[in-house]
Amino acid sequence: MVISPRLLAQTGRVSGAVHDPTGAAIAGARVRLQTSSSAATTLTDSHGNFSFSRVGAAQGTLIITAQGMQTVRRSWSGASANLEITLRPQAVTQQIVVTATRTMTRLSDTPTSVILLSRRDLQSTPNLMLDDALRQIPGFSTFRRSSSRTANPTTEGVSLRGLGASGSSRVLVLENGIPLNDPFGGWVYWDRIPSESISSVEVDQEGASSLYGSNALGGIVQVLTRHPPPPAASLEVSYGNQKTPDLSFWGGNDYKGWQTSFATELFHTDGYFPVPQADRGQVDTKANVEFATTDLTVGRQIGQHDYVFARGWYLNESRDNGTVLQVNSTTLGQGALGADLDLGGAGRLSLRFYGDFQHYFQTFSSVALNRNTETLVDRQTVPSQGGGGSAEWTRSVGSRQTLVAGFDEHEEMGRSDERIGTVANPIAAQSAGGRQRTTGVFGEDLIQMAPKWLLGLSARYDHWRNFAASMIRTPVSTGITTTTPYPDESYDAFSPRVTLVHQLTERISWSASIYRAFRAPTLNELYRGFRVGSVTTSANPNLRAERLNGGETGLAVQSFHGRLFVRGTFFYNEVIGPIANVPLTSTTAERQNLGRTRAPGFEIDATARITRHFGLSGGYQYVDSTVVSAPAEPALVGSWVAQVPHSAVTFQARYSDPKRVDLSVDGNFVGKQYDTTGAPLGHFFVLDAMASRKIGGGISLFVAAENLFNQAYFTAASTATSPPELGLPITARVGFRFDFPRR
Repeated sequence: MVISPRLLAQTGRVSGAVHDPTGAAIAGARVRLQTSSSAATTLTDSHGNFSFSRVGAAQGTLIITAQGMQTVRRSWSGASANLEITLRPQAVTQQIVVTATRTMTRLSDTPTSVILLSRRDLQSTPNLMLDDALRQIPGFSTFRRSSSRTANPTTEGVSLRGLGASGSSRVLVLENGIPLNDPFGGWVYWDRIPSESISSVEVDQEGASSLYGSNALGGIVQVLTRHPPPPAASLEVSYGNQKTPDLSFWGGNDYKGWQTSFATELFHTDGYFPVPQADRGQVDTKANVEFATTDLTVGRQIGQHDYVFARGWYLNESRDNGTVLQVNSTTLGQGALGADLDLGGAGRLSLRFYGDFQHYFQTFSSVALNRNTETLVDRQTVPSQGGGGSAEWTRSVGSRQTLVAGFDEHEEMGRSDERIGTVANPIAAQSAGGRQRTTGVFGEDLIQMAPKWLLGLSARYDHWRNFAASMIRTPVSTGITTTTPYPDESYDAFSPRVTLVHQLTERISWSASIYRAFRAPTLNELYRGFRVGSVTTSANPNLRAERLNGGETGLAVQSFHGRLFVRGTFFYNEVIGPIANVPLTSTTAERQNLGRTRAPGFEIDATARITRHFGLSGGYQYVDSTVVSAPAEPALVGSWVAQVPHSAVTFQARYSDPKRVDLSVDGNFVGKQYDTTGAPLGHFFVLDAMASRKIGGGISLFVAAENLFNQAYFTAASTATSPPELGLPITARVGFRFDFPRR
């Protein structure tokens, strides 16, 4: 850090330039000026310059921050000053992450499984949808390799480290601590968060039930949204092939303690044919989607340390699923209230309360072998509701210990109302559903045992009940309604985790952890059946929770000056009773607790800053995810877990010169894997690219392409009655971004 003040003749002006140790300008650095009577904030321009005029004070303090850099605080005195400020890269020990421990924790004090993607990282990716951007993390996948751009949302459950994807996510997805997993089915609507509102995304890849309970069996994805500064706004507008317009907007303000933000995104695409051309018939159409989402937050800063807020989300989307008669639509709303309170010497208390509602509709059809005719065989309407709340207390004890304790409760209720049969030959009206209530208490102790040793102990106890469940069926042939009540069931889970982190040197850290985790079956798995092609899968009200035992150990190494960062991790996970779709006949299947799967593996990732303008990063994961026990289907023993490749490779290349152009190239290789039918899906490689240029006034123009070489790959294998399904072909778009204040 170098600061060279020079007095200027002009009175009341503070200006300067911000650069890194190589002399490169840092654009978009936040500079806050504080005096005894006022405060003001600005951002550096493309040359790293900033300026405050009419300061009205002879002394004060500047606070300069930038993504990935150490914060600088410096005072000045005199009528005017011109400052040259150097920001140095953060050491790995100074980066902040919040999801892994429910409290603000240095990244170096978390296991090597934690990954942080900044807003700049996300904006540099060519991908339009959030789930596609997260695929730069090796091992991140959703069910059937499908992008949420066109996929049915019930296939958008998340898998990490080879645990296996299903419609119900094995990973908990949060936005600022509020669960985003669907209340009925556990899947994820990736389009419900406007892209311009995202500040960062944190991914914890190990079992996290010790703090977050069910759904965190395979880890956590937490999306953090932007905090309202003095007036600011950003807008991104683009248009691409497949008739794909997209608009995303975020605006926020902090005025006299009131903080407000509003975000929205509007999207439409005509999509593409998921069935290869040689297999198409007259019933095949493009898979497409359109959606609108909004997010409004109003908060109030009370004093210096207390904050309360109210927040509301709304999503409306509709999709065509590849044939004339197969469609689905969703209306979803959620509201939340929260407070962060300073209890003085007694610590801090965080309160969250939320509620949501959803109306989901889907149709299923039977398609003829020649794909020239289809018949509607099932229409489902799924109303559901959910709500919950949490209280979390945090307190530092001395300088070496942090305590966390909390309580949360949530309840989901919903039913699947069906009209089974064709229009000409209706079979029955059927309704099945129930309620599930979960209560959990958790605690954690973070202990700095020595300057270079950190011990983390956490545990959670959960109790949940499935109750008020039944199936009501009225066959058309008799008109007699029968009600089949399902017995109330209650279960318990204890989920501990132990983590040890050792800072071997200033640049090398080692970590290890062992953990247990669980996932309770969703209402969807318990009570709702579905159909894919000619195979009908029935629900199972007798499902038990999935349980996971696992551990990991790894090293993180950062070179001097922070130009190279390398991390390697060995991990081992074993899932007991994974819920899977077990075939019964050639056309029927049932959800069952399969037995046991095992997923040992390792991963390595690296980031290198080659020059001040050019950087590279990449990652590789190998996981041997296999079935080791399957009482209901012994033939599966020794086979790969469905939808999990053994190898996955990603890389990113970035060139950034604010005076010229920003370029990025992303590559993603996914190895061979098997469909849920047992049929193989070959490996594939896709390349994405993006170029952008600032033209002044806070405006940037860009062009982006996904699957640049139009690589054909399958997301579902062919069967005797259904053709294979194609993944996303080449998609290209052009657009602009506008930032105020300009960056």
